[in-house]
Amino acid sequence: MDINEAKLKLTALKSKINQWAKEYYIHDMPTVDDTEYDLAMNQLKELEKQYPELITVDSPTQKVGGTVSEKFEKYVHKKPMLSLADIFSWEEFEKFNNQVAKETGTTDNEYYAELKIDGLSISLNYDQGVLQNAVTRGDGRVGENVTTNVKTIKSIPLSISDQGPIEIRGEIFLSKKEFEKINNERALNGEQLFANPRNAAAGTLRQLDSSIVAKRNLDAFLYYYLNDEDRQTNTQAKALAKIASLGIKTNKEGRLCKTLAEVKAYIDEYTIKRAELDYEIDGIVFKINNFNLHEQIGYTAKTPKWAVAYKFPAEVKETQLLDIFPSVGRTGKITYNAKLAPVQIAGTTVSAATLNNAEQIKAKALKVGATVKIKKAGDIIPEVLSVVETDSYHKLEAWEPAEICPACKNRLEKSLGEVDQFCVNFSCPAQIVRSLEHYASRAAADIVGLGGRTIEKLYEEKIITNIVDIYKITEYEEKIVNFEKFGRKSYQNLVESIIRSKTNSLDKTLFGLGIRHVGSKTAKILAERFLTIDNLATADYEELSAIDSIGEVLAQSIVDWFNIEANQQIIKELKAMGVNLSYNGPQVNFESPIVKKTFVITGTLSQPRDYFKNLVEQNGGKVVGSVSKKTDYLLAGDAAGSKLEKAQELEVEVINEEMFYNLLKGE
Repeated sequence: MDINEAKLKLTALKSKINQWAKEYYIHDMPTVDDTEYDLAMNQLKELEKQYPELITVDSPTQKVGGTVSEKFEKYVHKKPMLSLADIFSWEEFEKFNNQVAKETGTTDNEYYAELKIDGLSISLNYDQGVLQNAVTRGDGRVGENVTTNVKTIKSIPLSISDQGPIEIRGEIFLSKKEFEKINNERALNGEQLFANPRNAAAGTLRQLDSSIVAKRNLDAFLYYYLNDEDRQTNTQAKALAKIASLGIKTNKEGRLCKTLAEVKAYIDEYTIKRAELDYEIDGIVFKINNFNLHEQIGYTAKTPKWAVAYKFPAEVKETQLLDIFPSVGRTGKITYNAKLAPVQIAGTTVSAATLNNAEQIKAKALKVGATVKIKKAGDIIPEVLSVVETDSYHKLEAWEPAEICPACKNRLEKSLGEVDQFCVNFSCPAQIVRSLEHYASRAAADIVGLGGRTIEKLYEEKIITNIVDIYKITEYEEKIVNFEKFGRKSYQNLVESIIRSKTNSLDKTLFGLGIRHVGSKTAKILAERFLTIDNLATADYEELSAIDSIGEVLAQSIVDWFNIEANQQIIKELKAMGVNLSYNGPQVNFESPIVKKTFVITGTLSQPRDYFKNLVEQNGGKVVGSVSKKTDYLLAGDAAGSKLEKAQELEVEVINEEMFYNLLKGE
């Protein structure tokens, strides 16, 4: 196939995949199954691998993430992203409408009602039909350029039919389902839970590693259309129709309200329906539909006078605190939980809540038997707010934290300066089960079919008591296939997945071992540096703490883990079972002249930018997205643009391709 044929095939594949994605992610009406979609995507990837010069910024392959940024560069909005004034009752809305009526001459103003998504604001700028940048709201005047991360969001197209330039604003959010999935994974990894979907979405969008963003399935609704040249799109209803016509996702729950009675009906309807939605809303935004009235009605210094946010009041209920009890996490960390007398709140029955650590319980002066006020944080997680000091409250016994582990009865410990208690018994059954779940999780060994309930059953039956036993599962075939709701097919699939996991790279296995403070990113750094588990096991504190991003606490944690005889035995047995304990990825040359040097790559070069990025990283350097005083080199090709100007302004060394290759040689 010559390059012209490849170009035609690439164009056809991209068009087909983009159309399928629009049907699935925007219209929620898929027309092909996952297998056909994946097949087309793999064909596209292979073609782009053969002809990297044909890769375009709007290719569907550019949505997978993988770029690691040092920080996000600032971006000045062309028009300020104003916040909205909040109101909390129908009476306040009537007062707002009376102010609007002074300019419009009527009290029955036409409002467009939109659900107020509990996420974070984003501005998308398209030009020549291609997404140029995506910027957070920031302080309303200056935001952060998060384009690389936003490109991973499947419901945001990289290209549109309108040649622009146009700006479209909206909200990025996490669905309730994805939020629950992320928090379950964080709990399994012993990480702090996100308080609500908004925090999770914001934390995700500001990840420096876009591959993490890609995995978290962020979504978006867009609702502001800014195009000064388009005089025909002169109402909010038309603006939303225009956005949708470009293949950009809008919220179908919005509605044009022509009278105050319709506004009131919409509020009443969604005060009830909000619990049924798969995403969080914290109110309703009402905008004057006619754009021509906006300038007439005007603005305050911070907010438009033609729009308002009606906020749902937080629902707070009282109930009885029946018990406070501890539970043990994978790392041995003790988390306290509240058992509550069941109460209806935000559409569901609540009978339990997390209380975190003993310090927080004491700070709230909680006592078993007391009446407490609760709410749902972000309408998702039940939260105990405070006690109600009734006459009987002062007669209740003061609560004291646990002294022994609820699972193994060993004494709990708390390090100096820490607020959390820990069970340090490595044979604690609660820790073992959580550790097994963690080892089998997707980010670690990725053993499909070895989830929480299956592990608990296998542990109860004494088939799996540590991670090595996972690889001995074939000794118990007949027993396992007779488990309820399991069967031979499930068993065979599980065995195949276990066998595949033996070939994993060291970084995945290292993360799965559950060494305290070693997350997936740190595991990758360690695997790249030491290449084998034996090299890492013999590394001392000084060597480890000298590595960038490791530090003293993490270095000591690694040394302590490998000094434990039981852990040494696990490594020995994993080797005996044929588990790979070497790094499979590209090896880093830590003797290279560019180790720890920071590069920015810009302009048109002889090879795709990823080619140079990989070379830098394989030689121990780092590639970031924006030029700063910390940048060591700007690798500049033709048409370098603003990054070249910035580098010259900051006196950052600018190099071309020939100089780059000479650097690698140490010349």
